[in-house]
Amino acid sequence: MSRNLDSPVQTQMALSVFKSPVGRKYHGNDPMEGVKTTGRRRVFIQTESGCVLGMDLDRNDNAHMVKRRLQIALNVPTEESSLTFGDLILKNDLSAIRNDSPLLLTRNLIHRSSSSPCLSPSGRDIQQRDRSGPIEILGHSSIFTTTKQLVREIVTALKNGIDPIPVHGGLGGAYYFRNINGESVAIVKPTDEEPFAPNNPKGFIGKALGQPGLKRSVRVGETGFREVAAYLLDYKNFANVPPTALVKITHSIFNINDVSGTFEKKRKHFSKIASFQQFIPHDYDASDHGTSNFPVSAVHRIGILDIRIFNTDRHAGNLLVRKVSNDNGGQFGQVELIPIDHGLCLPENLDDPYFEWIHWPQASIPFSEDELEYIESLDPFRDCEMLKSELPMIREACLRVLILSTIFLKEAARFGLCLGEIGEMMSREFRRGEEEPSELEALCMAARQAVVAEREKSREKERERERELFIVSPKREVVQEDGFQFEIDDISPMFPFQFGYGRNPLSKLEEEDEEDDDEVVHCALGDVRCVPEISGLLKKNLSLGEHRSASEQLPGSVCFVKLADMKEEEWGLFLEKFQEVLGPAFGQRKSGGVGQRQRQRLGTSCQF
Repeated sequence: MSRNLDSPVQTQMALSVFKSPVGRKYHGNDPMEGVKTTGRRRVFIQTESGCVLGMDLDRNDNAHMVKRRLQIALNVPTEESSLTFGDLILKNDLSAIRNDSPLLLTRNLIHRSSSSPCLSPSGRDIQQRDRSGPIEILGHSSIFTTTKQLVREIVTALKNGIDPIPVHGGLGGAYYFRNINGESVAIVKPTDEEPFAPNNPKGFIGKALGQPGLKRSVRVGETGFREVAAYLLDYKNFANVPPTALVKITHSIFNINDVSGTFEKKRKHFSKIASFQQFIPHDYDASDHGTSNFPVSAVHRIGILDIRIFNTDRHAGNLLVRKVSNDNGGQFGQVELIPIDHGLCLPENLDDPYFEWIHWPQASIPFSEDELEYIESLDPFRDCEMLKSELPMIREACLRVLILSTIFLKEAARFGLCLGEIGEMMSREFRRGEEEPSELEALCMAARQAVVAEREKSREKERERERELFIVSPKREVVQEDGFQFEIDDISPMFPFQFGYGRNPLSKLEEEDEEDDDEVVHCALGDVRCVPEISGLLKKNLSLGEHRSASEQLPGSVCFVKLADMKEEEWGLFLEKFQEVLGPAFGQRKSGGVGQRQRQRLGTSCQF
């Protein structure tokens, strides 16, 4: 009988460097920059419950070989586990895996127990200290220069006995790492200590990594990727996001829960995948004082970032305020704003964003020329390629949300909309105890319906061509042996008669919706009117199969628009139609025809 897979207390060290025959030893600290994706790479295997194991991959390695090594280390049969890399389930080929990539090892659903504790490495021969050091940056972009310097300072402090200290606020595990002077210089958030994650130190547990999290459109264990994405997308530090990187980090302060959910107290070193963000000294956060003295440019810049990344959790508590020492025309005037906590941005579906700045007076002031120039320079497709390179595990659905929201921002700015108006169009309303789609979501549904209509139009042309060929096809005579003569149609086999003509063109979409998770509610696209009936669309009450009360909105929110189910060709056509419907919608808003009223917001901020 196999050993108990649910016993994290047996783990002497969560990150192991595999040796033969289990694996291959990693020599030195060389980050192997520039290694081809098909060559020698080092990856980090993270279990559903957060334990991390380092492994070297050679050119000829495949997924089955990796799982065989993990079977020896974790004592879990290969047929009971799956290896995933973002959206990709690794069946055999590993050529898409980049150096320093984190992979997720999950047990198949049929073999998963009610609790999903840490799969523990076994065998003394593989329980060895990681020779790469206590902190290793996953990624080698030049943008991480500041982070590399912080890492050196912290490592020096650790060697001199300056240990990190836990952050007591919030629902997730977080830790201040300090320099040689005892000053906090970085805040570290392990991915397996997020709310609902298996090793959460504050009792909020119950899910495995990769499952829907605090918000259903953001999975447990993936907020750290988003923290880094927000920093990478903040070109030229436009919105003042602190330097952030994804790291493998080892220390005894990290939390590991045992099977019963209690906390592991013994001082053992555990390695985690975590977001690593520079700690910015500040005077207070935006919730402590009024917002009237906040510089307009600071609010605008943070709002522009929030719209691009579709931030679902921008509240005053994650806007740090630092007083500026001098008042001689500095960029932010009297105070400086520092946006933090971007783990709930870039959802997989269009969710309800939360922008606390939406009704601040600064948001109603038009964009400056510099801000408009910055918005105009944004290229969402370039952004996606950059994120795929730096964070290859990020899901395609998240990238589509980035593209959509950036296009929406750019077009709205061209039409002269201010930050508050754009935020309002993206935000849902809450009326009569029910959540209604935002104007952005309604426009997306109109674009989706336009795609369906164009497809049907194309099919109708094809059917018409087939009917013409059927009618005008040449006839030839066939003579039977008995002398009886008759005519037959010469029908080309290239155009067989299509049974099912007249089928509802939406039926395929409706069937796809039925296959989705029962907990996610989709809008019936058949109730949506196409362009140019935009105003009627925005005002129309859409028929939903289920409505949720306000108390149920966090974390589970209704999904009106889903982007991930579109194939590439349909996605491209959808973006074309989406841009076509934007002009009339923005024109109506500027003329005062739509949306010029105070909204009753649902308020789904995750501030605690």
